[in-house]
Amino acid sequence: MGIFVKNYGKTQLTPKQIMRDPVLFLAFGFGSGLVKKAPGTMGTVAAIPVYLLVAQFNFWLFSLLTLIITIVGIWICDVAAKKLDAHDFGGIVWDEIAGYLITMWFTVAFIPFSWPAIVVGFILFRVFDIFKPQPIQWVDSKIEGGLGIMLDDVIAGIFAGIILYVIFQVF
Repeated sequence: MGIFVKNYGKTQLTPKQIMRDPVLFLAFGFGSGLVKKAPGTMGTVAAIPVYLLVAQFNFWLFSLLTLIITIVGIWICDVAAKKLDAHDFGGIVWDEIAGYLITMWFTVAFIPFSWPAIVVGFILFRVFDIFKPQPIQWVDSKIEGGLGIMLDDVIAGIFAGIILYVIFQVF
């Protein structure tokens, strides 16, 4: 009884197959999406070092990299879903990485770097991603393919980022 599932998706891919496939490796958040419990949360945890890396750049480069990660993510998630033969499979967490970066874009744009902002951004993004208030729920249920996998997390990231901004402006 380990922390990983034996096989993933309808195609029953093994963790080894996923880690060896460059697209699946990225889609599974560098392996963080392989865990049995809460892969989305682990994917968001994996997004923190990515954020710490790109947050060192100026606002425009951070914005460009976040945009690229998001747009390329549509393709990554689409290919991964097809390889797994499962739409929005839980282990596909590239969308969480992009969503968290979008949440944290608000810190780079408007809030000085701080660990409290990183933690609050994490919590807010997870709340929106898990509970999926409208229109996130509608997008999640109606839009297929890589765009559908990514778009609900993009919206969750925007909502979380706005609230993060408000919290840090008020307090």
